[in-house]
Amino acid sequence: MRRVISAAAIAAALALAATACGGTAGTDPATATSKAPGEVSGEITWWDTSDATTETPVFQELVKEFEAKYPKIKVNYVNVPFADARDKFKTAAQSGAGAPDVLRTDVGWVAEFASLGYLAPLDGTPAIADPQDFLPTPAASGRYNGKTYAVPQVTDTLGLLYNKELLKKAGHDAPPATMAELKQVALDVKEKTGADGLALNIDSYFLLPFIYGEGGDLVDAAGKKITIAAPQAVQGVKIVEDLIKSGAAAKPVLQDSYTTVATAFKEGKVAMIFNGPWSNADNLSGKVFKDNPDNLGIAPVPSGSVRSGAPVGGHDYAVYAGSKNLDAAYLFIRFMASKESQAKIAGRLGLLPTRASAYDLPEAKANPQVVQWQKPMESAVERPWIPEAASLFQPLLEGYQKLAGGQATAEQMLEEVAAEYQGILKGWSR
Repeated sequence: MRRVISAAAIAAALALAATACGGTAGTDPATATSKAPGEVSGEITWWDTSDATTETPVFQELVKEFEAKYPKIKVNYVNVPFADARDKFKTAAQSGAGAPDVLRTDVGWVAEFASLGYLAPLDGTPAIADPQDFLPTPAASGRYNGKTYAVPQVTDTLGLLYNKELLKKAGHDAPPATMAELKQVALDVKEKTGADGLALNIDSYFLLPFIYGEGGDLVDAAGKKITIAAPQAVQGVKIVEDLIKSGAAAKPVLQDSYTTVATAFKEGKVAMIFNGPWSNADNLSGKVFKDNPDNLGIAPVPSGSVRSGAPVGGHDYAVYAGSKNLDAAYLFIRFMASKESQAKIAGRLGLLPTRASAYDLPEAKANPQVVQWQKPMESAVERPWIPEAASLFQPLLEGYQKLAGGQATAEQMLEEVAAEYQGILKGWSR
């Protein structure tokens, strides 16, 4: 099945490309590089924040392909744990020592890094090729104050992953479509199979589908308003409270929650979890899916009273402003973000391309999980691309842990988070 890219999406991407403007003060994008590709030489360092076990081998293969195409350029590949990368890059960039030439950055970090002057503008450089081919929302994540600071690598969202066999044993042939159905299916699985019906990842990012489902959000960026404690958000978090108190969700694990939940799902100890395309390869390594990949179901997150919605995530390629070899860094990004490279990543890992054309290439089309993620992506909610975005998750995580541990109600938790946000978002109203 071919992924359908709407004419509206392509038009939006074209409009986005058309508004691109040149670099920072003192930098003329038209003269940012003067060398022909074959003349570029030297070394660059790339910090890759992908999973070292399941994803790194594929990215290392691409690095070798790049070096074969540009034999005068050497890429020093460094895998940096995702959890450490944001702070590590900021420290290195601020000191001017040890920062990579190219960084695989979370989409939520770009505006922050750009606002601090740590990223080189890419408009008018070889790093951006065929900009009209990029899907509009992933492309938007790389822009700040009218300039482009990153090129989209992969896009993603959260979906409901489910064990088809366990649901069938509980009397359900289809995944739950609403939050009310999610609770009932989870209780049925627990009663009829002995496995847990649902496991919650106690992480702020994974709380967003419940908030979005009731029409809430963390902030209203356009109005510079903090909305995390608004009634819609409270209602969404109350759904989580009920899932835990009713036993529909397994007893939450507050530390190392992601690994615990993912392992339980792979081993068949829980029937449903929320996760994203980045987990595809890891899921299929589990005993209940390894020999039966068709047992892994992927569906949109269940809808609340307003909608089904999960956050848009993903990663971008960015160039450190202090790089000593910008020409090589631009060429590297151009190669890594090409449709051919994206299709290889999609085919091997099930990660979702950010180029419309990559979905038509045989390697991407051959991976059924790329197609399965189409529906969840259709209801994905764009996040605010503001410098403070990444800083909003820690207060929400701490609040979620209190809620899951029974130390705070939904209202108490969100009021505390809103107060923390007022210290982060100076001058914003509530």
